[in-house]
Amino acid sequence: RVSYILSIHSITTVSKVSVEAGKPISIPCLYESQYIDHVKYLCEGHTWRSCSYAVKTNTADPSGKYLISDDKIQKIFTVTINELTDKNTDYWCVVEIDNGKDYGQYFRLLVISGTPSVYVDHQRITGYTGESITIRCHHSNSGAMKWCRLDRNCVTGSFGSIDGTTVTAYMRDPNVFTVTMSGLQSEDSGWYLCAGGDIQIPVYLTVTEKPITSATTTSGKKKNSAILHILSVRTVRGISIIIITVLNLIKIHFKFICKSLEIVQHLSYCALLQRISNSHFVLLEQNKAESSATAMVSCTDLFLCGHRT
Repeated sequence: RVSYILSIHSITTVSKVSVEAGKPISIPCLYESQYIDHVKYLCEGHTWRSCSYAVKTNTADPSGKYLISDDKIQKIFTVTINELTDKNTDYWCVVEIDNGKDYGQYFRLLVISGTPSVYVDHQRITGYTGESITIRCHHSNSGAMKWCRLDRNCVTGSFGSIDGTTVTAYMRDPNVFTVTMSGLQSEDSGWYLCAGGDIQIPVYLTVTEKPITSATTTSGKKKNSAILHILSVRTVRGISIIIITVLNLIKIHFKFICKSLEIVQHLSYCALLQRISNSHFVLLEQNKAESSATAMVSCTDLFLCGHRT
């Protein structure tokens, strides 16, 4: 049991969250920079006098009911409570202070058997740099809805910005507050809140670079995307040799590399030989190369796309 908890604004978290029974919920707890190296923990109980440890950053919960992680870059520790019941209601986000009163902030969970009053389809979402992402926030609230970044400004109207990122919001569908963030940057990664009245639901956005994939179509049907991997680079007779394979979810598809119109790779894992410079190379699908090139005899021969040289 915790001896002392001082409730101050050194920690920022949600105030009240509506959650469906049996489901998990993740709660972010933002702390000030001077507490980066301190132990953080989740405390269960309505008041500090009745509060007891649930999980700490330096001690895992063996039951798996509670999880905790500390992002020291964003200065946010996140607690996850699994398999919620109506007894999981009162909690504190707490920073442990050596030789002093711990700092804590209270939040309440409303665990219900039906549909939560404010919820999202996914609590963790991923967007891509330079693109947009849309979040649908379902609610039964007749009042105003808002979209906020944890401990930052909120967008309450149909248009606004958060940390320079454009945010548009509307409620065209009944009881659905739709938020779109445009021109995403890596700095937009973090915790956000969809709020209606005094009820909030936290959402974690991860912004990353979009993976590069290639796909072809045959008879209007999309094939599995293939990813290009450079497996090794070595030197033979002073010439750099790049061995390239393309991996597919089902099987290996051979590709051709063209320099301008010259195919310099055979069907097998052939080296790039002769007349190689720093010019731009283009990856061609197998069917395109085969339809325009004559039969290939060896890797040492060069072929124009359609005529042997």
